[in-house]
Amino acid sequence: MQKNAIWIMCDQLRWDYLSCYGHPHLHTPNIDSLAEQGVKFNRAYVQSTVCGPSRMSAYTGRYMRSHGSTWNGVPLNAGELTLGDHLAPLGVRNVLVGKTHMVADKRGLDRLGIPHDSKIGQRIAQCGFEVYERDDGLHPDGDYDPAPDYDAYLAANGFEADNPWEHWANSAEGPNGEILNGWLWAHADKPARIPNEHAETPYMTRRAMDFIREAKADGRPWSMHLSYIKPHWPYMVSAPYHDMYCTEHLLPVVRDESERQSPHPLNRAFMDMKFSKNFSRDEVRERVIPAYMGLIKQIDDQLGLLFSFLKENGLWDSTMIIFSSDHGEYLGDHWLGEKYLYHEQSMRIPLIVYDPSPEADQSRGCASDELVELIDVAPTLVDFFGGKPATHILEGRSLTPLLRGDKPSEWREAVFSEYDYSFDPARLAVGVSARDARIFIVFDGRWKMIHSINLPPLLFDLESDPNEFDNLAENPEFQNQLNRMKELLFSWAINPPTRTTLSNEFIESFDDALQVYDSTLDEGIIIGYWDEAELEAEQKKRKDFLQQQAPAK
Repeated sequence: MQKNAIWIMCDQLRWDYLSCYGHPHLHTPNIDSLAEQGVKFNRAYVQSTVCGPSRMSAYTGRYMRSHGSTWNGVPLNAGELTLGDHLAPLGVRNVLVGKTHMVADKRGLDRLGIPHDSKIGQRIAQCGFEVYERDDGLHPDGDYDPAPDYDAYLAANGFEADNPWEHWANSAEGPNGEILNGWLWAHADKPARIPNEHAETPYMTRRAMDFIREAKADGRPWSMHLSYIKPHWPYMVSAPYHDMYCTEHLLPVVRDESERQSPHPLNRAFMDMKFSKNFSRDEVRERVIPAYMGLIKQIDDQLGLLFSFLKENGLWDSTMIIFSSDHGEYLGDHWLGEKYLYHEQSMRIPLIVYDPSPEADQSRGCASDELVELIDVAPTLVDFFGGKPATHILEGRSLTPLLRGDKPSEWREAVFSEYDYSFDPARLAVGVSARDARIFIVFDGRWKMIHSINLPPLLFDLESDPNEFDNLAENPEFQNQLNRMKELLFSWAINPPTRTTLSNEFIESFDDALQVYDSTLDEGIIIGYWDEAELEAEQKKRKDFLQQQAPAK
């Protein structure tokens, strides 16, 4: 039976805003059903807490320090391998429906002499995806080339404007028919102007179904990335989702006055940002979070339709389904808005994997507390399609053993995340150069350390302090823990996979010969020998070894 895969990614979805992860009021039965048939990972973390670099890490299977796309708008190097490059040798189409936040490395393409409009140039520019439909959203000025197909769809259905995306899908109407700007949080309690069937999430779900129908005729195995734009801002959702939730459905805010009394310089700088100051107001949380929840409920309903579609078309038992987010959202916790920095609200994500293979039957409905990372998705997909993940390139680890009830003897000791704040005004506030505006986060399942270049470190014990209120970095009693976490970070930082053109297996295939004779003789190179007798003895070792390795005739 042909295998296929769907990697569903939501944008800015917190891990704890799903009922299967414990939300008491936001019921997501379709995502919950996926968890009941797969494995729910309770401790999954992103490699950066901003869209672009998080996604580039996911699509390359590599940490930000390795692929170099450190912020939105920083292109991924034209030579960087992505998931599509790893799936292509297996005969698998790597298809996009939705968002990537990819920025093409046009200078790199020019340097390599690759025309931008060529097949190879387009594939590199689209992060290795075969684009069925791409829409990154977030286009308030309408200045996209080419314009998203969703704009044309809206216009064709009578929703005409200079920018249909903003004026219909992400705006509301006042009592006298005036257009209310959906970017403004004051209007988050109002329904979007667009009827629900024409909203972004239902539209993208239908486009995913369109691809699946067409792919059946093509006959090749495929991996589809269904990447929803929501629940990322603008916080604007169509009726009936706009007023499904109210103040009583909000999770209690996670913040303490002590966080504002003597904050870390970076925390203070981000607390002073407008989005943080506003989200620290109760009236903003009470207006915005119900809309955020409505957007999530809309996604869950659409996934119910997608899952039914797969079952009706006989694809459920052969299609791996991965559900994830690209990062979280503060929603006023820790006196912060947006998703930057290091707290659980920003770097922890939902991750659910349904493996249809019979070997995964024993783990269905299980929850795993192993430390996993978003970069694990790429090698998992390669593994699912029968390939061998290229461990000299991919820094993530296949989740297949965990999906099938096993745990490798050497699973990871910690997870790592990075954030480049050189593009933020916070950099100027703390007086750090663009080169040094980086934080590195290491978390071992209990202890979390944040290393900031030219700024004090942070250390939290999430066992005794799950809300991350008490910074222990300057407490003498915890210096051993701080030093241990620094060693973990140091070991990770100095060992990136830089030898990406040759695999470790290829190099190790010469080990037997290296133990017997001087392999430089294979190239006719003579180094370090004293006389003819010494050289002849080594040449005899080489000859004898090669004769032993030769196949019998």
